[in-house]
Amino acid sequence: MSDVLELVDVSVVRDGRALVDDVSWSVKEGERWVILGPNGAGKTTLLNLASSYLFPSTGTVRILGERLGGVDVFDLRPRIGMAGIAMVEKLPRRQTVLQTVLTAAYGMTATWNEDYDPVDEERARAFLDRLGMSDYLDRRFGTLSEGERKRTLIARALMTDPELLLLDEPAAGLDLGGREDLVRRLGRLARDPIAPSMIMVTHHVEEIPPGFTHVLMIRQGKVLAAGPVEMELTSRNLSHCFGLPLVVERVGDRWTAQGLPLG
Repeated sequence: MSDVLELVDVSVVRDGRALVDDVSWSVKEGERWVILGPNGAGKTTLLNLASSYLFPSTGTVRILGERLGGVDVFDLRPRIGMAGIAMVEKLPRRQTVLQTVLTAAYGMTATWNEDYDPVDEERARAFLDRLGMSDYLDRRFGTLSEGERKRTLIARALMTDPELLLLDEPAAGLDLGGREDLVRRLGRLARDPIAPSMIMVTHHVEEIPPGFTHVLMIRQGKVLAAGPVEMELTSRNLSHCFGLPLVVERVGDRWTAQGLPLG
């Protein structure tokens, strides 16, 4: 399998502080990775590198076989799907759900005078159906609940048929029902053999969808563990990552973590 993402000795330094520090990491075609770590660990920085919106201070980043700094990122970015809270602020609230997803076909955030082919609308409807949004096609994006927005953004990210899908805390802000619905749908997507390689950032092991294959743990910009989730997602590694004693358990195809009682 070829690498869809490769970081070699990568550091990102801002105001004298290393947001990520000497990170080497690779994601192969078909893998589904979750990035775990506390606030300020460097998770979003890694995702911004993977999306080509951030360049390293030192080291080499290759995305889909192209080296950052040696490729026109505007040619590269349509091959990468990204769904995160930053995108919400760029999308017009007045647009319908269907329009919000359709605009991704042109690499735009708002409708203008585009002519969409029937196949574009069919694809948009199919992705929205897959994420449980078929009943919301004519709803305005600004009226959606947090969970409905998250599912719309993921459908939008899939619209360009990306080779790499990046999910920035997709379950953040959701209630228990919304989280479980989203995790279930992401699990179905993760198990689809023709789905793109995936990287998801989260703080919580409970949000790891079934079908995710690998985990990377990061703390203070440094990678503490990286590899198959069943080998690396241990109580010892997670305790080190979050800085307090934690017990990790696997129940079926889901994970839970809790702190040890205070003595």
